[in-house]
Amino acid sequence: MTMLYPIILAGGGGTRLWPLSREHYPKQFLDLLGTATMLQQTVTRLRGFGDDERAEAGGLCVADPLIVCNEDHRFLVAEQLREAGVRPSRIVLEPVGRNTAPALTSAALLCNQDGQDPLLLMMPSDHIVGDLAAFRRAVVGALGPADEGALVTFGIVPDRPETGYGYIRQGLAYRGITATPRTPEGRIHDIHRIDAFIEKPDAPTAASYLAAGGYHWNSGIFLMRASAWLTAIEAYRPDILAACRAACYGAAEDSDFLRLDPEAFTACPSDSVDYAVMERIAGADGQAMVVSLGAGWSDVGSWQSLWEVSEKDPDGNVVHGDVCAIDSRRNVLRSESRFLAALGCEDLVVVETADAVLVVAKERAQDVKQIIVWLKEQGREERLYHRRVYRPWGSYEGLDEGERFQVKRIVVKPGGKLSLQMHHHRAEHWIVVRGTARVVRGDEAFLLSENQSTYIPLGVKHRLENPGTIPLEVIEVQSGPYLGEDDIVRFEDAYKRA
Repeated sequence: MTMLYPIILAGGGGTRLWPLSREHYPKQFLDLLGTATMLQQTVTRLRGFGDDERAEAGGLCVADPLIVCNEDHRFLVAEQLREAGVRPSRIVLEPVGRNTAPALTSAALLCNQDGQDPLLLMMPSDHIVGDLAAFRRAVVGALGPADEGALVTFGIVPDRPETGYGYIRQGLAYRGITATPRTPEGRIHDIHRIDAFIEKPDAPTAASYLAAGGYHWNSGIFLMRASAWLTAIEAYRPDILAACRAACYGAAEDSDFLRLDPEAFTACPSDSVDYAVMERIAGADGQAMVVSLGAGWSDVGSWQSLWEVSEKDPDGNVVHGDVCAIDSRRNVLRSESRFLAALGCEDLVVVETADAVLVVAKERAQDVKQIIVWLKEQGREERLYHRRVYRPWGSYEGLDEGERFQVKRIVVKPGGKLSLQMHHHRAEHWIVVRGTARVVRGDEAFLLSENQSTYIPLGVKHRLENPGTIPLEVIEVQSGPYLGEDDIVRFEDAYKRA
């Protein structure tokens, strides 16, 4: 029985989808198409791998996915997996981002500890695959060369001269065999040796690739034996392998997570799978292969690409939320918190959130990152957080603020509890609007139900818990000379935060 581990890389940023995607809530955690978040779609991509597919694969067994993510996102990942009904084999925490090669290397070391030498299917968590059946057939088609020790990537069959992707130029066919189209749309799963990886081209060059054929977009999805990857990374980047070995050796279990050793992993060089290994073995005899994939793939790297993959109204608009569009065509119109009206607009992206509004020409959608640079230079938090901030116990949302006061809406999940804490500079009033709260205030502990309230004086230890079975909603009014989130002294925390 061949074991296949889905390796999900969930550490990306997605700044070009601002203001929906933020540094502390990036695009993989967003539901962009109204079905599930991108992370949830990725972790369930091989769910229910059919009997016919298993038979064709010779008894393939798909393991629970292994997730590699940023330590700051660990509770978001765990909660979204729980909502999707997915039990991961491990959630591996990186103390810092070091790109895809160290992430894959660490995963390969962890999956290969018992000597199984499983197949690893590495998938970024922020991609969309529209045709799951075609994707699964491509995975089955890639098993042969991967089982023989090749490092296999999935090349997207291009349908336009795209300048935003890197390209793969295919070489000789695998064993001289070229597959026939599997669907009327020509979604083929040919397998070829990789002749070369090519950087993002200009428009004329991209058009020439499309006309010539034999070129694919580089998807960043890979399939290989754990031992094949470890042999390759040792040959070309032994420094990465050594650092990852040390990080895995010093890893520590923490509740549902595995923390890589911070010192060792931080010392690891940053590099991608492509640069570290794949580009170096391209053209070698059978070491690098590409499987052609036409499965409705998109990396959703900009608002333009989201428009391309989304369902549209009769005027070509992608509409989400409370939106009125009159005499408007080919727009992205997205409202998260209020009414949005567009009149006589064409080829625009208009995105409204509770704390920001983006208006950009669709053709300039790739340049949204310039706004992120400006926000960083100005020290603005809109690049980091939404108005609603997620925590392991639930979330809080700023409603109003002024000189010496701030109003928040706090939602605590059933069984959730905030840390036992105190503040040096602010007092707090809590009003329960839904559910039941258990309050610790100094030496007291008591329950509050709907429409009841309490006062937490400055400097007093306190904690808010939800002992009930429905979400607890509380309006918090803070008052004092300083209301920053860093005015928290934690004495005890169920989630082991500093």
